[in-house]
Amino acid sequence: MKKPSKSKLIAQKTIYATFKILKENGGQMRGKEVVDKIRDTLTFNDYEKHRFEKTGYIRWESILHFFTIDCMKAGYLRKQKGIWHLTDEGEEAYTLGPVKLLETATKKYREWDAKNKLKKDDLDIDDDQDDQSQKQEALLEQYETSALDGIREFLIQKNPYEFQDMVAVLLKAMGYHIALVSPKGRDGGIDVIAYTDPLGVNSPRIIAQVKHKPDTKISPDDIQRLSGTMKRSSDVGIFVTSGGFTPYAQNEARMADKHIELIHFERFVELWQEYYPNMTDEDKNMLPLHPIYFLGSNE
Repeated sequence: MKKPSKSKLIAQKTIYATFKILKENGGQMRGKEVVDKIRDTLTFNDYEKHRFEKTGYIRWESILHFFTIDCMKAGYLRKQKGIWHLTDEGEEAYTLGPVKLLETATKKYREWDAKNKLKKDDLDIDDDQDDQSQKQEALLEQYETSALDGIREFLIQKNPYEFQDMVAVLLKAMGYHIALVSPKGRDGGIDVIAYTDPLGVNSPRIIAQVKHKPDTKISPDDIQRLSGTMKRSSDVGIFVTSGGFTPYAQNEARMADKHIELIHFERFVELWQEYYPNMTDEDKNMLPLHPIYFLGSNE
């Protein structure tokens, strides 16, 4: 039997650790947080910790990102705007252990690849027969993750009122008319009020609650409090946070008798990017962005 390459040995332990971390944290986490936890819990030698001069990335991190693509094509893992999700199939595959987990993911990747009529050689990314398309996809994901991490660090430095102003700017860029941005002090659970027309004659009225808590997940109690501020039957609630929402909070919003839209950090950034061209130069400076285009694929 062929001895596994160094790359595959690294992949076995990092992919298995990824699944373990996700499983222990409700099935989903920010990719950066997963990588940070792996760094804190696993021991790496000098070879594994080597930083590539060309990209600036650490070897074990690059290998991890490379082989998560196998896991995604196998249906074990999903990634959405920086959030990694462990699927039910992935949780079941986790029970196979590090070696079999990677083997089955690679096998399923090859099956997917064959169905799409792509040519794929040995997955050892240390040799010259590596899959350039997969390497490009993994590297691009690392760039995207780094960009999102940079935006998050920038937002963390904002104070709660600056973040609240950013939410108002975003709603304005989306075409809403801002009637109120709550001043400092008690706001009664309402941070921003917006309408679909300048006079606020037409429905719905938008009631926004904003929480600048990057490292906290919003609870169902917070969702209930927002619902309590929606006095009109046609009111629509928006809860915006620089952090995330617990599964119970998400369920509370779905089951509410009024429409409550949840916007976590990743979605806020996605919306900011989408409506960025509609903003004034002054508004853009609240979170300035610079687009960079990479070669994509037809997959």
